[in-house]
Amino acid sequence: MPTPFFLYPIIFLYGIVIGSFLNVVILRVPVRESIVSKRSHCTSCSHVLHWYDLFPLFSYLFLRGRCRYCGAKISPQYPIVEAANGVLWMLMFVFCGMSWDTVLMCFVASALLCLSVIDARTQEIPLGINIFIAVCGVARVCLHYGDWLNYLIGAVSVSWLLLIIFYASGGRAMGGGDVKLMAAAGLFLGWKLVILSFMFGCLYGSVIHIARMKISKKDHVLAMGPYLSAGILTAMWFGEYVINWYISLF
Repeated sequence: MPTPFFLYPIIFLYGIVIGSFLNVVILRVPVRESIVSKRSHCTSCSHVLHWYDLFPLFSYLFLRGRCRYCGAKISPQYPIVEAANGVLWMLMFVFCGMSWDTVLMCFVASALLCLSVIDARTQEIPLGINIFIAVCGVARVCLHYGDWLNYLIGAVSVSWLLLIIFYASGGRAMGGGDVKLMAAAGLFLGWKLVILSFMFGCLYGSVIHIARMKISKKDHVLAMGPYLSAGILTAMWFGEYVINWYISLF
């Protein structure tokens, strides 16, 4: 079902609100801080922020990127993640229409954005995020219980290969978080789309990572999480069209 145009601003607003929460997860999970019990505070002066300091995107613009209390510069990560999540949610409804599947895809897209930033910074994918994606996968199986085998096969169709690579290389060629990510994504996407998402992810990783090294003339640690996430998003948006196009060739 196509999404009415007037809903897109509302979807964007919901997206940036969730994006504000993603910033909390990105900052606190890697350092093992609680994401629920500790109040938001300035990372420079530790002053507890009030509700009027926490409007997603708008507070950053109103304060001109500086803390109200100490004047320190606020990281541009905050508005970038918030705006990116809002745009991702809108694009999800543009490409996938209005359905419960699309709502679940929005949550998965937010999880992928969050883990991409964390993995790029720390070269680790938090287990909790992979579990969240898997829970969304279980919810999608419940929506399409008649096709449960497709999703169950999807959970192992790519992850088993990555698991072999992980153990064969001693974790040097592939991280355990990447294995779990593709298992969770497979449960959500089904076997056809997860294979396609892995192909896209490898393509993005090889092209962009090599380009980064050539431009900077430095070696960079390859964090696969962002590239696999981009591949998963591509499969959610265009995977069915690509598969149908490929089948039409025969």
